[in-house]
Amino acid sequence: MKRRDFLKSAAAAGVAAAAVTPATVAQTAQPLASPAIARPQSPDMIYRQLGTTGETVSAIGLGGYHIGKQADPAESIHLIHASVDSGITFIDNCWDYNGGLSEVRVGQALRSGYRQKVFLMTKMDGRTAVEYNRQLEQSLGRLQTDMIDLVQFHEVIRMEDPDRIFASGGAIEAAVAARKAGKLRYIGFTGHKDPAVHLRMLEIAQQHGFHFDTVQMPINVMDAHFRSFTHEVMPVALQQGIGVLAMKTFGDGFILNSKTVEPIEALHYSLTLPVSVVITGIDSTPILNQALTAARTFKPLTTAQIATLLDRTKEAAATGKFEPFKTTPHFDGTAANPKWLG
Repeated sequence: MKRRDFLKSAAAAGVAAAAVTPATVAQTAQPLASPAIARPQSPDMIYRQLGTTGETVSAIGLGGYHIGKQADPAESIHLIHASVDSGITFIDNCWDYNGGLSEVRVGQALRSGYRQKVFLMTKMDGRTAVEYNRQLEQSLGRLQTDMIDLVQFHEVIRMEDPDRIFASGGAIEAAVAARKAGKLRYIGFTGHKDPAVHLRMLEIAQQHGFHFDTVQMPINVMDAHFRSFTHEVMPVALQQGIGVLAMKTFGDGFILNSKTVEPIEALHYSLTLPVSVVITGIDSTPILNQALTAARTFKPLTTAQIATLLDRTKEAAATGKFEPFKTTPHFDGTAANPKWLG
């Protein structure tokens, strides 16, 4: 994708974000499970609206995969507490992260009053109602809560995934029933492979009269040049009033390894786009401080600054070499474990 086309797309997305109101999606939006919840805020953090849900969340989200990798549970819990105490209210997770250990650590950390301070999200791999329900019950137990704020369908990376989820007896039936039962409040989906799969998921949802609350996807300085979710999916999501959750800002380190961008400017780039949250992996105190510094020093990048970043990353990004989650199966947990799908 040419730089001028991306800049036009980003500008259009910004206009769309400003124009979206609850009335825009009135015909497709689902009834809220419960009113929006007010949470403590820090003057050093950025807060944004989560699509048209009415929720306000921190623009920096604590990535769930990296929480649980610490050998000492106390270290994980300390990082979670330090993140929340610093103003991060959005916590990401997934049923399969670190064999469930990430959810266990978050559940342990959210005791003693911390649960009320955060917007808690996790993800399910199950494509059938039966498997989705099994995983959801496990996640509720691990997270030590009777309600999860947002549950997303994880790794929608195959063209057939939307059909399986929305089929009779599919996972969407379980998700809607769980929302009605008060086990979760909002429903979204994630994926990292190809924008075409995301667009198909949104198309199939519309065919079934269903409105997603959120969509999670790679948004980074290289995405603009190769299989661009920013260019192809984000404008559609914004037009439908769906909260955009950015991930793969560093691409698990691969993008930083290209030596074309520094961490703070990579975070500032993603924060400049009309996203609700930039979810970033935090596995140590220095990395937490890096994310907090990005939030504290953030000023939206100018068109010229964006152009400079895109020029700098264009060559490295051209073939997807530094976005292996798009081009290789390395990040595809459900491909390596098809039984998780049901």
